[in-house]
Amino acid sequence: MSQTVDSKQFSLNDLLTLMARLRDPETGCPWDLKQDFASIVPHTLEEAYEVADAIDQADWAHVKDELGDLLFQVIFYARLGEEAGHFDFNGIVGNLIEKLLRRHPHVFPEGTLESRRDPSVAPDEADIARRWDEIKAFEKQLKPAKTYSYLLDAVPNRLPALNRACKLQKQASTVGFDWDETHQVLDQIEEELQEVREALASGDQQAVAEEMGDLLFAQVNLARKLGVNPEMAVRATNQKFTRRFNYIEDQVKASGKTWQSFSLAELDHWWREAKQQGL
Repeated sequence: MSQTVDSKQFSLNDLLTLMARLRDPETGCPWDLKQDFASIVPHTLEEAYEVADAIDQADWAHVKDELGDLLFQVIFYARLGEEAGHFDFNGIVGNLIEKLLRRHPHVFPEGTLESRRDPSVAPDEADIARRWDEIKAFEKQLKPAKTYSYLLDAVPNRLPALNRACKLQKQASTVGFDWDETHQVLDQIEEELQEVREALASGDQQAVAEEMGDLLFAQVNLARKLGVNPEMAVRATNQKFTRRFNYIEDQVKASGKTWQSFSLAELDHWWREAKQQGL
């Protein structure tokens, strides 16, 4: 017999109550009770990517669903924090609101939700950006200082590889370890590409993998210099490749033949057709 959920509108408090029930030591869910901060991190990362994927596809029904899954991750962390006595959900919300009020004086001039700026005066975006940096620097001074053995230790390990490479380079640039000109990065890419060729010639697969990593790292550096987010750029290229390959597959299916019936040159012809069509 199937169960149906009451169609009434639930509130955020209902979600907090649900989470507490799932973690109830006597009547909760065995799986949820086993979890801790570290064990749900992989799920959080997965949910964030699923939100991004649904947005990329403009699949708004799934965006709504995936955002709910991502929100649940926050609720889960809040519950774990409350149980351990570190923080609770209200503390998370309060901290966030205080920070956003502080960082948006051009919207909340008195630092309160009730305050309003004069709508007849247009905000100066350059001034907003400058003040944003000043406020963040001020906030950093107020926080308990985190100590790191090395400068790059401040860059989180769990970031996607391309984003982490970009942040490592940006962090190193703060102490002057950076190319001044874009053409120097291009020269570095050429040098790394030559080292890939040399590794290939040597037949040393480990060396090939290492040099490929260096080449990709140098390409990320170029993207950073050009103001391009490397992770988003590759995501866009992945989507473009998928669209064009799908076009080729449609042609193969329409022919009634197998993939093996076509040469690479014939498949590439359809690839170029897809490209000409803007796919």
